[in-house]
Amino acid sequence: MDRKGRDPRINALEEDFFASANHQPSNHSRARDDGARRQQHVRVVFQHHQGPSPAFLRGFMNPSYYSAPPLHHKGSFWHFSRKEINDLTLATLAFALALALMRVGGMYGILNSGVSPFALILEMATWGTLYIFSLGPAFLLHEMAHKFLARHYGCWAEFRADPSGLRMGVLIAALLGIVFMAPGAVMVAGNITREQNGKIALAGPISNLVLYSIGFVIGGLLLGFSDSAIIAAFVQAWLWGNSILAAFNMIPLGPLDGLKVKRWSEPVFWIFFVGTIGLAFGTISGQITPYLGLISSLI
Repeated sequence: MDRKGRDPRINALEEDFFASANHQPSNHSRARDDGARRQQHVRVVFQHHQGPSPAFLRGFMNPSYYSAPPLHHKGSFWHFSRKEINDLTLATLAFALALALMRVGGMYGILNSGVSPFALILEMATWGTLYIFSLGPAFLLHEMAHKFLARHYGCWAEFRADPSGLRMGVLIAALLGIVFMAPGAVMVAGNITREQNGKIALAGPISNLVLYSIGFVIGGLLLGFSDSAIIAAFVQAWLWGNSILAAFNMIPLGPLDGLKVKRWSEPVFWIFFVGTIGLAFGTISGQITPYLGLISSLI
């Protein structure tokens, strides 16, 4: 009780909690009473937004890093944003890691290899490096073919990695010793026709067929100069990678290129679908090996 015999808690209950709503901030003066209109004061606050870290591994662990809307660049035809470069680097390294894990048989092969951890790491690093140089172009140029043709049609186009697909691909390679990965895709924004969309999709597999042809000729010549196991492994990975990537992407399902091509032109789709499937089968089964040896015999 206070000196007046009142409970202090009653004072708190009787306070006007809305009285503060009528209080003007300290930096506001009272309204003028001379009838003149006050000049309005506007205060502008600039907030600087700090972008995400450029470290590409951030995206591998945090998918929300990739949810930011892209900036449409209308400058150079050959423009690559820093984010796109980071995504391409991330996807290429994750793809090479998955292939290296497949080469050693995944975790089962690692645990039953009977070799020292150092030797195992060295083997994975060796194969990973070989796959970066032999299969990296197959993946990168496939995506760039999509990008540049879309840019040719006046669209914005950039590659975006799929962190979930990359993590799942590496996990499958580690557990099962096989590679099944959805590394990402080229995002296209713009007004295009069905024909243009089909041609943009077809540009990817065509790039792999071109790389396959180049690798077949140059690889055959290199094998004619040397029977090195490294050269043989490089040529084999180059041919296998490009043929499988072309055939897989021509499957007319989901987001794959084949479905877009099929919606544009059935004849074009069937020509490339049957052709790429046959090429991949002939490469994997070794039926093209005699023809590769024929080129080698020219040296």
